[in-house]
Amino acid sequence: MYIGEQIINPTEARLRLAVQLGVGHVVLDTRPASDLQGADGCWDPVKVAGFRRWVEGFGLTFECLALDVGSFLIDTIYHRERAAWRADKLRGDIRAAAEGGLTLLKYNLQMVGITRTGRRKGRGGVLESAFRAADYSAESDRAHSYWGVGHPGGGKDADIAVNAVGTAEAVGQVVAEEIRGVTADQAWNALEELVAVLVPAAERAGLRLAAHPHDPAFPKGGLNGVEHVVGSLEGMERFLDLAPESPAHGINFCQGTVAEMSPDPAPYVIEAIRRIGGRGRIFMVHFRNIKGGYCDFSECFPDEGAVDMAAAVRAYRQVGYRGILCPDHVPASDLDPARERFFAFALGYTKGLLHAA
Repeated sequence: MYIGEQIINPTEARLRLAVQLGVGHVVLDTRPASDLQGADGCWDPVKVAGFRRWVEGFGLTFECLALDVGSFLIDTIYHRERAAWRADKLRGDIRAAAEGGLTLLKYNLQMVGITRTGRRKGRGGVLESAFRAADYSAESDRAHSYWGVGHPGGGKDADIAVNAVGTAEAVGQVVAEEIRGVTADQAWNALEELVAVLVPAAERAGLRLAAHPHDPAFPKGGLNGVEHVVGSLEGMERFLDLAPESPAHGINFCQGTVAEMSPDPAPYVIEAIRRIGGRGRIFMVHFRNIKGGYCDFSECFPDEGAVDMAAAVRAYRQVGYRGILCPDHVPASDLDPARERFFAFALGYTKGLLHAA
């Protein structure tokens, strides 16, 4: 295993900083990735290859790129014509990614934003993005959720500052009240369609796909009419079973998201690593921690949360995972508006755990 960074809209300076922090592998998110598109609206393999060479010119390995599924899942329920258009684009993007020299793409299963209801004060006054189901309202959702590539609390000059529903960077995610709900059956049907589009295209192209589970786990019966069916370990396993034999079909194992699925996160995360990793389906890891648990948590620094991070590293090794560990969702502070120092701390902490293990 090795440390890596997930960077939004990378600049030369940010990639140089990653190298200086000891990072050798990066996961990049440039959604909606308009700079990579050709005349037909799909990614252009020449542009993908050029982007890859630019990143590699810093001495980095381009580990993974975010695939923009947009509003495909909701569109399969409410806008079939747009879903068909997106399906063709996704197939084209996957083909171009492989022709451009990439081997792994990640994508997000969100149909609405990554739901949050507020922020809580953490150590030294940092602000931790928080979710408490009992506090949910459309207003708190709009104010505090993550939209596409946006991170709540980003500084105005930081690459994480864009966080507005309705912008291109929100990549089709909406406030739950803006749709007529998503039942569990509708959600599974939509996910089956998505897998049927993505996985055969990835198999033909010879690359792998890492799906990020629903964040957060919603209460039983859903929240504001929306079900999060890949919001449990059983849901993750059922999702993998949509293409059980495919070597292209795996999980972006967001450790924080998995922790959010249980009132007792520490043993739950270890069990999830054993079961998903035991199938060889962990393709990348968001290595983060939370305070609290199911339906009531906040996102904290990796050294202070509910999950035993050293035990998690040992569990990944025991199941044979040899890939990237990316810090994710660190708190916000006016002292570190781009969160570069906070991510540096998380990287160093993670590297220390790897050395200790």
